[in-house]
Amino acid sequence: MATIAGTNNGDAYCDPSASNSILPPHKKFSISIPPPTANNIMPPLKTPTQALKSPNDSQYSSDGILGQPRKRAMSGSSADGENGMEGVNEHEAEHNPRKRSSTDTIDYPRRRATIACEICRGRKSRCDGAKPRCRLCTELNAECVYREPGIKLDAGDKLILERLNRIEGLLQSNLVSQTKGISLASQSPTTSNGTAISREDIMPRSVENRDRSVYTMPIAGLGTWMSSQTNISTMPKIHTTPALHLLQWPVIRDLVSRPYDPQHLLQLELSREPLQLGTSLSLDLSNTSAYVQAFFDNVNVWYACVNPYNWTSHYRMALSHGFREGPESCITLLVLALGSASLAGSISSLPRDKEPPGMSYFSAAWGLIPALMTRNTTLSSQCLILASAYLFYLVRPLEAWSLLSSTSMKLQLLLSDRGRIPNHSKELSERVFWNALLFESDLLAELDLPHSGIVQFEETVGLPGGFDEEDEEPAGRDELWYFLAEIALRRLLNRVSHMIYSKGAMTTIASLEPLVAELDFQLTQWYEGLPLALQFPHSRVPLSNPVQTVLRLRYFACRTIIFRPYILAVLENEHAILDTAVRDNCKKALEACVRQLEHITVHHAGHLPYLWQGALSIVSQTLLIMGATMVPSLAALLPPVQQMDAIINEVLLEIESYAHLAPSLRLSAEIVREAEERRQLMLRSAGLRV
Repeated sequence: MATIAGTNNGDAYCDPSASNSILPPHKKFSISIPPPTANNIMPPLKTPTQALKSPNDSQYSSDGILGQPRKRAMSGSSADGENGMEGVNEHEAEHNPRKRSSTDTIDYPRRRATIACEICRGRKSRCDGAKPRCRLCTELNAECVYREPGIKLDAGDKLILERLNRIEGLLQSNLVSQTKGISLASQSPTTSNGTAISREDIMPRSVENRDRSVYTMPIAGLGTWMSSQTNISTMPKIHTTPALHLLQWPVIRDLVSRPYDPQHLLQLELSREPLQLGTSLSLDLSNTSAYVQAFFDNVNVWYACVNPYNWTSHYRMALSHGFREGPESCITLLVLALGSASLAGSISSLPRDKEPPGMSYFSAAWGLIPALMTRNTTLSSQCLILASAYLFYLVRPLEAWSLLSSTSMKLQLLLSDRGRIPNHSKELSERVFWNALLFESDLLAELDLPHSGIVQFEETVGLPGGFDEEDEEPAGRDELWYFLAEIALRRLLNRVSHMIYSKGAMTTIASLEPLVAELDFQLTQWYEGLPLALQFPHSRVPLSNPVQTVLRLRYFACRTIIFRPYILAVLENEHAILDTAVRDNCKKALEACVRQLEHITVHHAGHLPYLWQGALSIVSQTLLIMGATMVPSLAALLPPVQQMDAIINEVLLEIESYAHLAPSLRLSAEIVREAEERRQLMLRSAGLRV
């Protein structure tokens, strides 16, 4: 039987607000969303019926992707988007008033003010609810308008994915007009038999069909890759975006002594020694308040999957079970593990001979997971998501994928019939679903893994709208802004993979230009739609805000991927850069690369959720920069030689500091080190280095 050190109700858990002094000031983090003012208010978003246009409509709106947040305990919210995300039908809306149907207009409610008129809401004054006009409207002689009952979502809940579906119309016309030309997306040798995407598959459904859609079980069944892929905002099964695929590009492949492909990384992770868990049977709960506070301050912002309003009841339930059984015990232990990890900084900087922070809590939680694997509930799925998050922290991508596969099966079973998820669990189930989909997309971007099939539910699952407040004091804020922004950016990255890098995406330079321009426009819209608290500056100065730092790095990584095909075109034929558009777009790709690689240690801000993914992204951009320095016309677009050499050397040292964390990262470090040595040798041989 496990013994618990320091176990009493007073020591084990206290009010998080009372533990502020335990956390160092530099470990605290919050996102403060300012209320709308005359200077910072964003353009209002159109209603779905106004914003949706026919696939052939080429008139684009410049509205932002995110709207203004409502003033409430949580930092952000969302609603169903237009790209098939409005699958929450009227029946669900009746049971869940936080969801609206796709035809509702967007208002600006305040929490719990369901009877206030629009004038009172705008003035933030109490409304007496009198009809046909309240007292204030009577005094002002103003029109008194009440919202339709049951609608609580505001402009911030207008999905950040609202306008991405217009790319489908562009893609349709682009595919039709494609003719013979230079291929900019050569196929990866790791690809196997896949499914092609037809014109009919990528055309957006009509508004009428979406509005009348009723959810049915996908014909392909659970856990299968559907042969009729209808959503290009999901990761394609076959694509050429992995970091090591660049080693097959002209010039870059000469920087390594033998061929590599993404399968090498997968094989190394498959052959890896199993994770060694701690053997201690005791749990030290003397500092749990600090770890809980750290989790809600530093960790939940990335995943948004733990409800701060019922945390205390979960903790008490776990404590009553001695942390030895039940999903509440597992959730509590994983929260403590992640909270402890967040206080220790990057795992790459920790002593290699010491146990990672939080491992004792994770080991205890791991002992509970086998029993939860047989439960098909939202709470058991939540446990697996949190366990996967800690495995990503430990840089164990395949172990995380194994848990995510089980999570996917559970979610598909639950989502295949709406009645299987109780109303009080719908919000949590949506957050768990999006975490599973984001995790899987990140893994599939680099490794040739089986697709779980969870993607087929993407168009029917809503996005988070906020946990319901309860009587108990919340353990922290319900942060949603970053989570929603990451969903939108991941979908955009997936679309880039579909439209430029998927199998059969034969794109000429002429047909690539409008496609890339539209994708870059969508990325700009994503940035401009971020709330002010998250909207990172484009300066070259490192940021103190970790969320802004991560978003800025993800932004430049996405921008690089969008413009990268032009670098390939020049590597294949240097005369291509004589085209002004090609030269300009090469410059954009290289500038985004440099912005991601300079000040390389700022990547530590996202090491808890993204170390493995971020490291491979760094390797990809470094190889691209190295190849560009070997071609005079591309090298002219880069900063001075000495500055680029310094940036590359700092990147090499950083990647080598990750090498002990995973065999895939060790190989990546060896590749970039060899590439740099051979690059310098080639440049000296050409008389370009002393």
